[in-house]
Amino acid sequence: MPALKDVRCVPCRGGVPTLGEKEITALKPQVPEWQVFEVNRVPRLRRDFTFEDYRAALEFVNQVAELAEREQHHPDLHLSFGKVRMETWTHKIRGLHQNDFILAAKTDAIYAAAHVR
Repeated sequence: MPALKDVRCVPCRGGVPTLGEKEITALKPQVPEWQVFEVNRVPRLRRDFTFEDYRAALEFVNQVAELAEREQHHPDLHLSFGKVRMETWTHKIRGLHQNDFILAAKTDAIYAAAHVR
């Protein structure tokens, strides 16, 4: 299986089963900083990213927004001073899909590139 960061999201039109615990466990090592959590019994992925200031956090949000548009998979982004919280899940199936892990892996790559000094 190719690395998640090298795979494109596929359109999810609903009616597709959510990932089970076995599939989540298999994908999770590729996005180790992400937490799986639930809101109203809907599993999601979440990660907090830290930055030196507001501008750096905002630039990251803009890069993730561009990624989300390219992948046609849109996360929730919460911006504050020096911090971005990202949550992703597939709304149409009310749970996690491989697309969420792909988006997480690609977001990690953006963050890693921004922090190379």
